[in-house]
Amino acid sequence: MTRRFASLGVVAGLLALAHATSAPAMAQTTAKATFAGGCFWCVESDFDKIPGVLSTTSGYIGGSVANPSYEQVSAKSTGHAEAVEIVFDPAKVSYAALVKHFWRTIDPTTPDRQFCDVGSPYRTAIFTHDAQQAEIARQSLTELEKTKPFRQAIVTAVLPATAFYPAEAYHQDYYKKNPVRYAYYRASCGRDARLEQLWGKR
Repeated sequence: MTRRFASLGVVAGLLALAHATSAPAMAQTTAKATFAGGCFWCVESDFDKIPGVLSTTSGYIGGSVANPSYEQVSAKSTGHAEAVEIVFDPAKVSYAALVKHFWRTIDPTTPDRQFCDVGSPYRTAIFTHDAQQAEIARQSLTELEKTKPFRQAIVTAVLPATAFYPAEAYHQDYYKKNPVRYAYYRASCGRDARLEQLWGKR
């Protein structure tokens, strides 16, 4: 009888250990990336197409005011940039792949501007969430500076992520809710034409 209880105790201990060691792995089934690439409607649209991206949220990052409104950010009074917070499955798409995709969806040569949108809210930046992301982003930037197909200098910053504030509900999935208006805006802003000029045809 004593041996039986002892055996049960060992089994219970092993099960507890297995649960404890598997918990961190389960917690890592998703990860987060944050990119500022000008108009967040467009950044959402570009990243929603990537297999392994689970969600995209438009918002504001890099400023000095808590919970800023779109009007405050647009007035350039808070220091925020329009950005998109991406939740992704690392088993399906790597952070390095997302960074590579990001470069080819922006004009990294223009400070405080993306296409027809001018001002600090439209600056480009990679906001990293840990040391590994920072290393990957900086390595990608270094490699791009060696291989870029254009002459202009790259001005996109790699910065530690600060507080991210989701934008108002009407900005979320704007390209899905207002496809005609979104298509007109994107075309008239010259985004895809400039991207082709910089990077070539996709």
